[in-house]
Amino acid sequence: MSTPYRAEPEPRVPAATIGKSVAVSGHVSSREDLFVDGEVEGTVELPDNRITIGVNGKVKATIHAKEVIILGSVQGNVEAVEKVEIRKDARLMGDIRTARIVIEDGAVFKGNIDIVRPEVKTPPKVQAAAASASAPAAVPVTPMPQPQLAPAIAPAQQTLSPEIKR
Repeated sequence: MSTPYRAEPEPRVPAATIGKSVAVSGHVSSREDLFVDGEVEGTVELPDNRITIGVNGKVKATIHAKEVIILGSVQGNVEAVEKVEIRKDARLMGDIRTARIVIEDGAVFKGNIDIVRPEVKTPPKVQAAAASASAPAAVPVTPMPQPQLAPAIAPAQQTLSPEIKR
């Protein structure tokens, strides 16, 4: 059985909301997920969280977030650490820089896409251990024993030697 398609993403945790009748101009930053169903102009920064632009949302801004989901309209560049999703009937006019991207049928996109590898953050102790593990270790080298010629081959070499000297 197939699961029915849902237009609205299921929220992970309660998100801050910019409602339909709200217009924001300037710099928006948040340490929690953000749902935009109104208008935003300027810059939006959610480095560790997700921003969802709802079907009524109109954003004219540069967006930097962990994850960006677009159901409405965005005009501006979008940078997401993990993923950008442009859903059916959504519009994005601007460049994208992300590790993963989903563009559904019916979505409108005009711009460039730069797919980048996600940054892997490792604790400092692990980095030091990895650095020492990658350094070449001093290993004693023992010479390999030279193979001895079988007695049947040695007489043949002796017989060939006089003919070569002639």
